[in-house]
Amino acid sequence: MAYWPLVRAGRRTQNRTVKPRFHPAWAVAAVAFVALIGAAGFRSTPSVMLQPLHEEFGWSLGTVSAAVSVNLLLYGLTAPFAAALMARFGIRRVAAAALALVALGSGLTVWMNSSWQLMLCWGVLVGLGTGSLALGFVATITGRWFVRHRGLVTGVLTAGGATGNLIFLPLLSRITEANGWRTAALTVTVVALTVVPLILWRLRDHPADLGVTALGGVTEVPAKPAGGAARLALGALRDAARTRAFWLLAGGFAICGATTNGLVGTHFIPAAHDHGMPATTAAGLLALVGVFDVVGTIASGALTDRVDSRILLGAYYALRGLSLLVLPSLLAAVAHPGMLVFILFYGLDWVATVPPTVTLCREYFGAAGPVVFGWVFASHQIGAAVAATAAGLVRDQLGEYTWAWYGAGALALLASLLSLMLFAGKHLKPVAPGLGLAVPADA
Repeated sequence: MAYWPLVRAGRRTQNRTVKPRFHPAWAVAAVAFVALIGAAGFRSTPSVMLQPLHEEFGWSLGTVSAAVSVNLLLYGLTAPFAAALMARFGIRRVAAAALALVALGSGLTVWMNSSWQLMLCWGVLVGLGTGSLALGFVATITGRWFVRHRGLVTGVLTAGGATGNLIFLPLLSRITEANGWRTAALTVTVVALTVVPLILWRLRDHPADLGVTALGGVTEVPAKPAGGAARLALGALRDAARTRAFWLLAGGFAICGATTNGLVGTHFIPAAHDHGMPATTAAGLLALVGVFDVVGTIASGALTDRVDSRILLGAYYALRGLSLLVLPSLLAAVAHPGMLVFILFYGLDWVATVPPTVTLCREYFGAAGPVVFGWVFASHQIGAAVAATAAGLVRDQLGEYTWAWYGAGALALLASLLSLMLFAGKHLKPVAPGLGLAVPADA
């Protein structure tokens, strides 16, 4: 490998240690970034195929959307178990297997002729695969490979999700329009399989595997946890659920999902259309949110290395809440300057909450932090699913989305309060040394 001589240079030689000129942690982060870009694109692909599948097979949009719902739910619920599998069997094996599942699920769709097969392929297989490469994967990579720049790298890897959407959605949309949805599905299969050799070649489970320390850290070879991955994931949930910190983090992140993917991501376009804005214009504004999302997430990661994460979360949620309370007055037939300011501001704040949340999970729960964060992320997806349905019901009953925006704004302000309440539990004591789990001293 190209960096092997540099890695060896970092080993202790004649009672002195020479630092490698290029730390392999950066190569691992780069490979993880590529995998995350792909996973985000694969996860969002079904939205491109809703209408083509409806037209070819005659399935209702509700039936096709059900497969997408299963995909989203598994995307969240898989995260803690995937993090546990990575602790048990290694990052490289789990990531490669996840992409193989994505390739299998996408490739099999070209032969399907029944809606249950769509549910199995796109819902279950792709959902499990992309869920294994979700934010729990990010927490595991940064937790093992980085001490210095951990927040920044968390922000960059999280931004890979938005980057994947920006790359794959327009590309697959054009392929579907020009060559049909089967060609788009096979494209996903080919891309997923192409990334697998890169993961097997460059991704490593621990810095010790290459004879180096984590970037900015000390040599540490974590013990392999006893028991199966399911036992580890459920055990981490059981122990974390005994702490106030977990419920504050999970509650705030559930509101995060409700006020982003669940509400704005799902209902912004129809809400703008209610006010006379063309759907194409609204979609363009939503895509612009994704652009600013990349910038905001990376900036948030850098801030996480310098500012207390509780303060950051409190500020992010408060500012998001205020912006959502203002949004109803900004919706109009045209995108006036006020709406563009909202898009800029809201986009910067979209997933800026991820780096400080990952950091706090590691601070409160130690080595079990990535697994616990997987459960916190599951609450994010549950919040998104509830908000998507609730906002639709508000629109059906009242004929407009106004109270959905107001309700989301109030919830975001509540999330800000929950985040600041974490200051009451800053001092920790160990509760489960085998997992490195910790709880507030006053719990």
